[in-house]
Amino acid sequence: MPIADLPTADVPVLDDDPFDLDVLLDPYDFHRRLRDAGGVVRLSRYGIYASGRFAEVDAALRDWASFVSGRGAGMSDFAREKPWRPPSLLLEADPPDHTVVRKAMNGVLSPRSVRALRESFRAPAEQLVEQLVERGTFDAVTDLASVYPLQVFPDAVGLGPDGRENLLPYGGLAFNAFGPDNELRRAALESAAPVQAWVLEQCRRENLAPGGLGARIWEAADRGEISHDQAPLLVRSLLTAGLDTTVHGLGNTLYALSRHREQWRLLHDDPARAKFVFDEALRWESPVQTFFRTTVRPTEFAGTTIPEETKVLLFLGAANRDPRRWGPDSDSFDIARHAAGHVAFGMGVHRCVGQLVARLEAELVIEALARRVRTLEPAGDPVPTPNNTLKGWARVPVAVSPA
Repeated sequence: MPIADLPTADVPVLDDDPFDLDVLLDPYDFHRRLRDAGGVVRLSRYGIYASGRFAEVDAALRDWASFVSGRGAGMSDFAREKPWRPPSLLLEADPPDHTVVRKAMNGVLSPRSVRALRESFRAPAEQLVEQLVERGTFDAVTDLASVYPLQVFPDAVGLGPDGRENLLPYGGLAFNAFGPDNELRRAALESAAPVQAWVLEQCRRENLAPGGLGARIWEAADRGEISHDQAPLLVRSLLTAGLDTTVHGLGNTLYALSRHREQWRLLHDDPARAKFVFDEALRWESPVQTFFRTTVRPTEFAGTTIPEETKVLLFLGAANRDPRRWGPDSDSFDIARHAAGHVAFGMGVHRCVGQLVARLEAELVIEALARRVRTLEPAGDPVPTPNNTLKGWARVPVAVSPA
């Protein structure tokens, strides 16, 4: 059955384009209408189903057997179209194949191994924050959120110092590629060929420092936990998803705190809240806004039957502001909120394998700022950065006064 001929009986239909530039930059009005329309709707422009309510998004993310990732976490259906790159073994694979590589990566990025990174991550965070506070004004994205992760995370992976400026454009390409064949996707694919070649070269064993996370992936291949063909693709997964999402998450957190001064005062009075602040910021303005899944059989979902081989667009950002889950103040940024359980890192077997590293980076930077900064305020208009999947900022000018 052609996608355009999917039955629509009893399913609400919206004509909105969620990949329109205006919606990508400010999606929240659309999110409200999407949630209000129903647990599942049909987006007529693309002939796909979509959901923005928390309960349904959470359920679909957990039900990997019905809503598969192996046919692509973007709009492209890998059963019908050739992927633009070899698919991710983590993000674009399903059990049992996914289970094998996920187990190996869970060992590489275990709580114990991430705890071992704390001290080496702490000093750069303290130094960077001290320099920025002395300046008084700085850009929360270009001077902090884009700087700190690019310093500590590639070090942890075992990358050399040269060429790291390629990492963020490559991540931007990967997340733009999840969208439709629009201008953002085409521009990213056209400009990123040299970046792709550089990233793949860094994933080779000989280019990774001993003892780093990348080398540990290759060691897992030596032990037979994964194949040697899989090792470079798993290193690539670290470099793809381990930076852009963290940069956006940090930038979104500082954007939120600078616009909610009473929340900054609460954090300054109790810097230990830093890790919880990050969760609330991820919920309030989720870096990863959407992911696709594909049904592999007729699937009962939110009171309707979705046909097999159908793309379903899950709005993580909308789910994370769903008042059915978060209450009538779900659009408010409140660091006292218990935000655990949000889906900003996904959910189920595909939940972000590197989230412990992202949480560590955010905790150290935000806590260092909270201790040193009495006030955090806007110092100019923020500039958004459009992406088919990610929500974030290119610039967030802020002014600080020292504690």
